[in-house]
Amino acid sequence: MELAVLIAGVVFVLLVALFTVKTVRIVPQARARNVERLGRYRKTLEPGMNVIIPFVDRVKPLIDLREQVVSFQGQRVITEDNLVVTIDTVLFFQVTDPRAADYEIVNYIQAVEQLTATMLRSVIGSMDLEQALTSRDKINTMLRGVLDDASGKWGIRVTRVEIKAIDPPQSVKDAMEKQMRAEREKRAAILNAEGVRQSQILTADGDKQGNILRAEGEKQSAILRAEGQAQAIGAVFQSIHDNDPDPKLLAYQYLQTLPQLAQGPGNTVWMVPSELTSALKMLSSAFDSGGATENGQGPTAALPRVRRAEVPQPSGPAAVEAQGNGTSPAAAAGAIVNGADPAPASAGATAANAEANPASAGTAGAVAAADAELAAAEREAADDARQVGGADGQ
Repeated sequence: MELAVLIAGVVFVLLVALFTVKTVRIVPQARARNVERLGRYRKTLEPGMNVIIPFVDRVKPLIDLREQVVSFQGQRVITEDNLVVTIDTVLFFQVTDPRAADYEIVNYIQAVEQLTATMLRSVIGSMDLEQALTSRDKINTMLRGVLDDASGKWGIRVTRVEIKAIDPPQSVKDAMEKQMRAEREKRAAILNAEGVRQSQILTADGDKQGNILRAEGEKQSAILRAEGQAQAIGAVFQSIHDNDPDPKLLAYQYLQTLPQLAQGPGNTVWMVPSELTSALKMLSSAFDSGGATENGQGPTAALPRVRRAEVPQPSGPAAVEAQGNGTSPAAAAGAIVNGADPAPASAGATAANAEANPASAGTAGAVAAADAELAAAEREAADDARQVGGADGQ
């Protein structure tokens, strides 16, 4: 008897536990469960403890109300320029109506995936590859708007759509890589050219400044040299005027300088200066005792003026060459200063001159006449100088 009571008590407890389990249902937070009573939708269980009628109400599986993330891989899309690209998308959505999500569509995740692929082909098909690669924000906005409108009746709200990757064909990747390499090389060449240009500009500017500074330095140096030479000339001029030199001294200095003028290696023509007679007059006055002659005139009054002999050449008048008579200009000038008679022009020298200039016979005759006239004038000047010296000795 007691055993039967014990078995009955155990059975009762099991029935109570089973009834409790079938009656009380606990729903977690951010979840929802739909309840069907005799096969018809009854209600949606809210988070927490809920009581139903066991064996009459049937509770369907949990529905997650949190925002969910679904990644769709390898969506092949054709662009406007007929290139097949593979696009990976990421979809963010949230169930807002558990009843619609459970009864309006069988599998809302698969429906969202197919709808995303369809709308992605529609959006990308109106763009070329370059626009598709650079307009991801525009594509995301367009897809989100279309998916949100289409999935509204399913109790789903699409919060965000992201393009994760766009993979063009390998040939297109190679072409894009070459294009980018060419662009980088172009920019590098431009930058290099700009650098060379700036360097040349700076170098030219530096050379310009250096030339200006050197010119300024040369200018100042020339000015200082000119000022120094002017001061030196002024000092010499002032010293000459302060000492008041005798004209005889000046004539003597002139005659001393005359041989030096003829010693140059390039002097092939000796010019007999017309001032030579005046210099000889001044030199002869140095030997004069200071008195006048018996007829009241100076001892050098009768000295003839030596004229410069000019000989016409084929290109015009020129000076008589000193080498024509075998006498160097320096020797001839020294001979005149010392009172000697320069060597007369020989016939052989005259003939040599005529042969050296065969342009015309008249030119050779003129040369010979000029040589004879010059020799006569020099002899006359030497005789006068000797006479002056003899008068001074008496």
